[in-house]
Amino acid sequence: MVISTDREASSAERVLVIDDEKPLAQMVATYLSRAGYDAVQAHTGPDALESARTKRPDVMVLDLGLPGLDGVEVCRRLRTFSECYVLMLTARGNEEDKLAGLAAGADDYITKPFSVRELVARVAAVLRRPRTTVTPAEPVRLFGDLVLDLAAHEVRLDGDSVALTRTEFDLLAALSARPHQAFSRRQLIDIVWDPAWVGDERIVDVHIGHLRRKLGQDPGRYIDTVRGFGYRMVK
Repeated sequence: MVISTDREASSAERVLVIDDEKPLAQMVATYLSRAGYDAVQAHTGPDALESARTKRPDVMVLDLGLPGLDGVEVCRRLRTFSECYVLMLTARGNEEDKLAGLAAGADDYITKPFSVRELVARVAAVLRRPRTTVTPAEPVRLFGDLVLDLAAHEVRLDGDSVALTRTEFDLLAALSARPHQAFSRRQLIDIVWDPAWVGDERIVDVHIGHLRRKLGQDPGRYIDTVRGFGYRMVK
């Protein structure tokens, strides 16, 4: 069963909590509600997708071990119709789960067992992400046959639209704002995630890898690796 409220009934940012452990989901939802969010719950993979379509959340807190459809498949299908931020819950130390979730389109992760206050802080962090600033002088950035349209929030390669997640788009926007400048992983986390974000900085590498694959087979064609430091955009 999906527990929900109508979107029109509240102007608060909506967080969809997906976990088959109902007491845990309820506890998380309660803390989120106290923090001022419109908290919605679902407890199976199919219900998660149904609720995401009808309730249009701003953030989804997604457990990977779900009945019906696992969290990775939920995230993969979600990305065909929603750009909401996805914060996935994984078992501590399970690197494969983290990579699979990020590969499916998750933006961030938190490991179980976790502090509910930390989870609420992570939700707040993704919602604080600065949106790409568009100036009249630079609504579009050109890198050869790569076009970054900031106003339309769209990327085109050889004239074809490239489907990026919010995180991938924000990384590309950050790098392209200052071509040839090298950004460390920490600098990119501060810009795209949040200065208060705490976790494995290799999350940047994972998202950069996804971004590169979507932009072509040559990994250094647009984004160059600065060995021992980070990344830069190639103009």
